[in-house]
Amino acid sequence: MQQKPNILFILIDDMGWRDLSCSGSEFYETPVIDELRSEGMFFTDAYSACPVCSPTRASILTGRYPADLGLTDWIDMEGTYHPCRGRLIDAPYIKHMPAGEKTIAQELKEQGYSAWHVGKWHLGGREYYPEQFGFDVNIGGCDWGHPHEGYFSPYHIETLPDGPEGEFLTDRLTDEAIGLLEKQDADHPFYLNLCYYDVHIPIQAKPDDIVYFEKKAGRLGLDRKKTFEMGEPFPTDQKRNQKITRRLLQSDPVYAALIYNLDRNIGRLLGALERLGRKENTLIFFTSDNGGLATSEGSPTCNFPASEGKGWMYEGGMRVPFLTVWDGRIRPGSVCNTPMTSIDFYPTMLEAAGGNKERVSAREGFSLVPLLEETGELPERPIFWHYPHYGNQGGTPGASVRLGEYKLIEFFEDGHTELYNLVQDVEEKEDLTGKLPEKSRELLKLLHEWQERVNAQMPAVNPDYKG
Repeated sequence: MQQKPNILFILIDDMGWRDLSCSGSEFYETPVIDELRSEGMFFTDAYSACPVCSPTRASILTGRYPADLGLTDWIDMEGTYHPCRGRLIDAPYIKHMPAGEKTIAQELKEQGYSAWHVGKWHLGGREYYPEQFGFDVNIGGCDWGHPHEGYFSPYHIETLPDGPEGEFLTDRLTDEAIGLLEKQDADHPFYLNLCYYDVHIPIQAKPDDIVYFEKKAGRLGLDRKKTFEMGEPFPTDQKRNQKITRRLLQSDPVYAALIYNLDRNIGRLLGALERLGRKENTLIFFTSDNGGLATSEGSPTCNFPASEGKGWMYEGGMRVPFLTVWDGRIRPGSVCNTPMTSIDFYPTMLEAAGGNKERVSAREGFSLVPLLEETGELPERPIFWHYPHYGNQGGTPGASVRLGEYKLIEFFEDGHTELYNLVQDVEEKEDLTGKLPEKSRELLKLLHEWQERVNAQMPAVNPDYKG
């Protein structure tokens, strides 16, 4: 009889913390995920390790901060975007998962698990694909960060044969995941790393779903409200003549339709687990790799009341939805306000699987099991971010730290800092640096000590900057 829990890790690409109806959206509809939330625990203050994708994905798999890995930005295999140049020049970074890094897949295989990867990978070229890091199966994972040919077949993804013309990528990945479940021995535990390409651009969805949300937008009057505002010019040379566009409200019917179909597919997957009698003994995680895309590149969503979005050091860039279900271990409908981040998933999964306690505590992250089972609290600890790059979306190089209620951001272009009380001011409107200078100095010292400890790479001054 199987004792170890199966582990289903569902990672969404670019989903904002308010992109679920159960987390505050009044336009998007996610009935399946809402029901899943009611079955387990929802984290109000969950964070990705980086405001962009590849570093967060590496962090989840290794339990280490991106700056510690040396992988601090999305992986630009062609080198056409990096390094960006503005007042500064982007810091160097590696463009693959570090070779020899032991992943959670390898740890779980030592515990007797089958390890499967389905969907987006974006952690290096072919020699760094999932098979090199402990996964028995890789379906759809390659060096791509988004579906280059769109969400409708033919996809031309090298690790996923094309389906019938017009097949939708999210449907296909769900079919593949269900197929793995159906073939698995019922007495053998599995770890399924299911990384949908949704909801990354290009924003595409099924026609009937789009029509449904176009009508809904009309009923709510969203199609008559001001949708965007134009902001300041981009801070990089390559986009100097463009202005940053911000979405003011959630109203894009195509983006809503994409989320709606994603929700429907998660329902199909959960239905398969139920049918196979495996849901009861499956630990389920659902989260995102960074905040929602709210500025530029189409700005399909809005993270309000959090500021900005993907690619920024503000809350909209890193605060993400996170819920987890574990029948008999997590109280249905529970809510946790303790801040957590991507590096916590590794020790959590390892402890849940009965892994070596010393290895659980050897990483900088904490196991969330005491929070999930409501048997204890985590010690108050700082959570760090280091993003020494210009974001595609308008953000500038910086770093930040959260400790308790407070978050401090250091902006590398001019060295200024901003301090916010996130419990009272999630919008990050009131900079408390002047009012609380001692707290600012305390957090900045923590940040700098951590950067030195992990040998965080810094951007260089651009000698050719003309302002």
